[in-house]
Amino acid sequence: MSIAMQILPEGGGAEDALEAAMNYVGEAFALGVLDGIAPEALAEAALCAAMCELVAVRGEDHAAGVASRLAERAAAGEFSVSRRQ
Repeated sequence: MSIAMQILPEGGGAEDALEAAMNYVGEAFALGVLDGIAPEALAEAALCAAMCELVAVRGEDHAAGVASRLAERAAAGEFSVSRRQ
């Protein structure tokens, strides 16, 4: 199951939009790494940019809820590279 399917409910084409967005982010990471930027720096910058956007669009409470759920999901191993292979 893709990350897009794990994040969004089924229907409405939202999965397609998120899958496309994930592809763009993946390409940005690849370009950054090719330019010598450490992957962990890219990851932290991407998280910070995403949180700023969530706060701007949905507010602090929503962004805090997303961050809380991401922490739980990361601790459960949902984002481990070995699970994506």
